[in-house]
Amino acid sequence: MKLVDMKVNEFLDVLKSDAPAPGGGSVSALSGAEGCALFVMVADLTLGKEKYADFQDVCAAAKEKGLPLYRELTAAVDKDTDAYNLISDAFKLPKGTEEEKAARKKAIADGTLVATEVPFRTMQLGYEGLKVAETLVGHSNPNCASDLGVGILQLRSCVFGAWMNVLINLPGVKDAEKASYFGAEGQKMYEEASVISSRCFSAITESL
Repeated sequence: MKLVDMKVNEFLDVLKSDAPAPGGGSVSALSGAEGCALFVMVADLTLGKEKYADFQDVCAAAKEKGLPLYRELTAAVDKDTDAYNLISDAFKLPKGTEEEKAARKKAIADGTLVATEVPFRTMQLGYEGLKVAETLVGHSNPNCASDLGVGILQLRSCVFGAWMNVLINLPGVKDAEKASYFGAEGQKMYEEASVISSRCFSAITESL
C-alpha cells in the first residue's frame, strides 16, 4: 500500500513506529505537497472574485504552476521511502565471494545515488514552490494570508528537510561530479529558500 493512500492516522502510526521508513525524507516531500496545496487553495479563493480583479492573472499563474509541483511532491512521499529500501536491501546482499562482494558494493553505490537524487529533486520542487508562493504575497485574498504563510513555512520545511537528506547521503555518492553538483546546487537552493521564506513570513505577519 502506498503511503499517500493511507489515512492520516495510519501514516502517522507507521511514522512513529520503529520502522526506519518512512522517515524525514518522506515527511519533507509531504510538507512540500501540503505547502503547494495551501497556496493553490489561496489562489482558488481569490480567482473569480471581482474585488480581487487585480490579482487574477497572478493567481491563475500560481495555480497553473502549483498543481504539477503538488502532484510530483505527493509522488515523492513514496519515492523517498522506496529509495531508502534500495539501500537497505543492498546491505542485506550476500558477501561470501568476491563476486558477491562486488555486486553488493555496486548495489549500495547505486542505491545511495538514488537516495540522494530523490531528496535533491524534492528540494528542487519545494524551492520552485516557494518562488511561486511568494508571487501571491500581497496579491491574493488577504483573508487567506495565514494559510499562505503556513504554506510557505511548509515549503521551507520541505527544502530544509530534503537538504539534510541529501547531505547525509552525499558522502556515499561515488561519482565526484554528481556529488559536487548536488552539494553546490543544494547549498544554493537552501540559502535562497531561507531568504525567500523569511521575506515572505515578515511581509505576511506585518499585514495581519
